[in-house]
Amino acid sequence: MSKKERSPAILLLEDGSVFHGYSAGALGTTTGEIAFNTGMTGYQEIFTDPSYYQQIIVMTTSHIGNYGVQEHEIESDSVKIAGMVCKKFSEVASRYGDTGTLQKYFERDKLVGICEIDTRKLVRHIRSKGAMNAIISSEESDVERLMQQLNKVPSMAGLELASKVSCSESYEEGTQNDHRVALLDVGVKKNIIRSLVERDCHVKVFPWNSSASELIAWDPHGIMLSNGPGDPSVMPEVVNMIKELIGFKVPLFGICLGHQLLAMSQGISTTKMHNGHRGINHPVKNLVTGKCEVTSQNHGFVVDIEEAQAHSNIEVTHVHLNDGTLAGIRLKNNPAFSVQYHPEASPGPNDSKYLFDQFIENIIKEKQVQTVQ
Repeated sequence: MSKKERSPAILLLEDGSVFHGYSAGALGTTTGEIAFNTGMTGYQEIFTDPSYYQQIIVMTTSHIGNYGVQEHEIESDSVKIAGMVCKKFSEVASRYGDTGTLQKYFERDKLVGICEIDTRKLVRHIRSKGAMNAIISSEESDVERLMQQLNKVPSMAGLELASKVSCSESYEEGTQNDHRVALLDVGVKKNIIRSLVERDCHVKVFPWNSSASELIAWDPHGIMLSNGPGDPSVMPEVVNMIKELIGFKVPLFGICLGHQLLAMSQGISTTKMHNGHRGINHPVKNLVTGKCEVTSQNHGFVVDIEEAQAHSNIEVTHVHLNDGTLAGIRLKNNPAFSVQYHPEASPGPNDSKYLFDQFIENIIKEKQVQTVQ
C-alpha cells in the first residue's frame, strides 16, 4: 500500500503538539500514554508485551514491518500496545518461513497506528517534555475534537492495569520436572515461562489477585513475580500478599513490575519516571560481581534507590549506568531478589540470563536445607 493509498492520520499529544502522517494498521482512533522504544529489532515481541498495555509506542528504528510477523515470536496472545508510531511502515514481509504482514496482524487485532512521522523530532520532544498522553486518529482530523477526547484519558500514574492482562484462571506449563515454580501473573511475558521450563521447572501460573495461601498450598520450590503494566503504588493488596509470601522464605525472583512490588513489600516507594526506559541496549552494572551487562528494559516507574540503600534488609545489587537508577535488589535475610529489567529479553541480548540460573541455584540450596532438616 503506497502513501497515496493510505488514509491521512494525525497524532496529537497532550501538550498540543500535532504530527501529521498516514494510517498504519486498522483505521480508527486510539489513546494512551506515548513512549518510545530504542530497539532496532523485535517489534513483534514489543507489540505483544503486556507491560506496554495502554501505551502508544514510538519505534525509533527507521523501518517497521519489513520482516513481517511469525506466530512463534509473540509474548502474549494478542497485540497489547494501544497504538504504534513509526517512520516507514512496510507492507512487504521479507523473511523465510510462514511469515505474515504486520498490516494484516494489526488489522486482526484492530490496532491503530500512524507512519510517515518524523520520529526523531517526536522522540526528542518526549525526552524533553516527558511522558504524556496522546491520541492517534485516521478517522477524525479536527484537532479540537481530538483534544476533547484526549482530555478524558486518565494519566498512567495511578492506573492499575495488571488485572486487565493477567490470566483469569491458573494454568500449568512444562512437564513434571524437578522444580515447582508458582508464578504470579501481573502481565507475564511468555519468554519468562519458557526460560523457567528450559531449566527443568514445572510452572503454575496464578492470576494477579491470588492469595498467598493459594500459591503456598501448591507447595512450590520457588516463586516468580512477573512483569506487567501500570502503577505499582495502587496495588496494595498484591503488595501485602507478597509481604505474606516473603514470610514463608521460599526462593523468590521478581522481574520489572514484580521487582517494584517486592520492593514495596519492604516499605520502599516507587516513582514515575520522566520518560522511562524502553529498549534492548540499556547498560546495567552488577555491583556484586563488578560486571556490566547490556539489558532489555521496559518500565515507566522505578524503585527509590536512596530508600533502598538506607534499608537495613536490602542490598542494592544492580544500577542503571545511564542515569544511576535502581536496577536490582536482594533481601539480606531471605532468598528473594529482583531486577528492574528483563533477563528473559525477547527481544534483546542474553547477558542477563544468568539470573534465572541464580534463581534455580537458590531453589536447589533451599531443597538441600529442607532435606537435611
